[in-house]
Amino acid sequence: MQNEPLAFRMRPRNIREVVGQQHIIGENTALFKMIENGHVPSMLLYGEPGIGKTSIAHAIAGSSKLPFFSLNATHAGKKDVEQIVVEARLAGKVILFLDEIHRFNKLQQDTLLPHVENGSIVLIGATTENPFHDVNPAIRSRCGEILQLKRLSLEDIVQLLQNALNDEERGLGKYTIEITEEQLNKIALSANGDARKALTLMESVYFASDEEDGKAIVQDHIIDHLAKRIGVYGDKAGSHFYNLLSALQKSVRGSDTNAAIYYLAHLLETGDLVAVCRRLLVMAYEDIGLANPAVGAHVFAATESAKRLGMPEARIPLANAVIEMCLSPKSNSAYSALDAAIAAIHEGKTGDIPSHLRDSHYAGAVALGHVGYKYPHDTPIGTYGGWTDQQYLPDELEGTEFYKPVIAGEEKRLASIYEKLKSFKKD
Repeated sequence: MQNEPLAFRMRPRNIREVVGQQHIIGENTALFKMIENGHVPSMLLYGEPGIGKTSIAHAIAGSSKLPFFSLNATHAGKKDVEQIVVEARLAGKVILFLDEIHRFNKLQQDTLLPHVENGSIVLIGATTENPFHDVNPAIRSRCGEILQLKRLSLEDIVQLLQNALNDEERGLGKYTIEITEEQLNKIALSANGDARKALTLMESVYFASDEEDGKAIVQDHIIDHLAKRIGVYGDKAGSHFYNLLSALQKSVRGSDTNAAIYYLAHLLETGDLVAVCRRLLVMAYEDIGLANPAVGAHVFAATESAKRLGMPEARIPLANAVIEMCLSPKSNSAYSALDAAIAAIHEGKTGDIPSHLRDSHYAGAVALGHVGYKYPHDTPIGTYGGWTDQQYLPDELEGTEFYKPVIAGEEKRLASIYEKLKSFKKD
């Protein structure tokens, strides 16, 4: 067993040994009480790598005493599934832990689903992807619980490390290790909420440490060297990447410069520069909009510069763009107006284009009644330029206001013009 990685050896043997995820499997949760009373429901466990999906499945199996089987959907075949079905028939009931369940194909589903439905197979599926996007509805419908795991807290990770240091059978307890509380915290911080990374780093630190009088002396520079980049996680095609993009945009929208810069840093570490640039450009028009129209041009220049420069220099113009957007006045009035107009069209609120607005650049237009258009440039008002009072919307929509100004930044001036022009119209 000692040949197995420390993270593997330290998996909880029952649900009482689970560290963290107390909102899912703490002693006061319904799931804990069900398992303690001998009932294990089928479920989906959703969350980032290393935060306990596999450990919870093993802990549930250990507490339930049911036969436990594990498959990975990325390489399991129909024969593997059929073998589980045979085992279920022999045992009466088994637990199947299916990792990467979002990759389960239809043939595998057709073989397995009836047995999940009749209860002979308790399915515990694990996925790093959003189950509502990536897990087949047939699977979801048979899993009563969809449980979203959280990244472990610093205290949770420290507790796991201390457990490993004290456990003589499975952990490092049989060794004498000199490590400070500050060093344990440094390892825990480096893992960034990932239990597997924390335990793997702890094991590596131990084996890289100098030995004096039969004692391993942990040194800070060893931790620093081994911990490089350990906190970075992000699949460019995965849910976590899109969650980071969402967090970046919402932080900018909320004018939180520190959070926005943090999420930008995380996104750039994942390596998809083009996707980051696209999202920043959208944000300039979606969230800043008419309150500061110049931001669109600024962000476009920054993103084009970033793509031309490449990393690591690309981070410089992007950081400027993000902070400018954070601290800029904000308005979503323009695209909200467009969305309102699109919604009106989908609701059937349409009408004929007024005759005087229709194309009249052809012989016969007068005969069709396409006349009466007043050319605004012929009637300037003050310093605004040309304007004339005439109907532009169809009769059925006349008087409808899709645009609702936001009194912020540059749009405050635009809003005053909008209201002034409305006052010129004849009732």
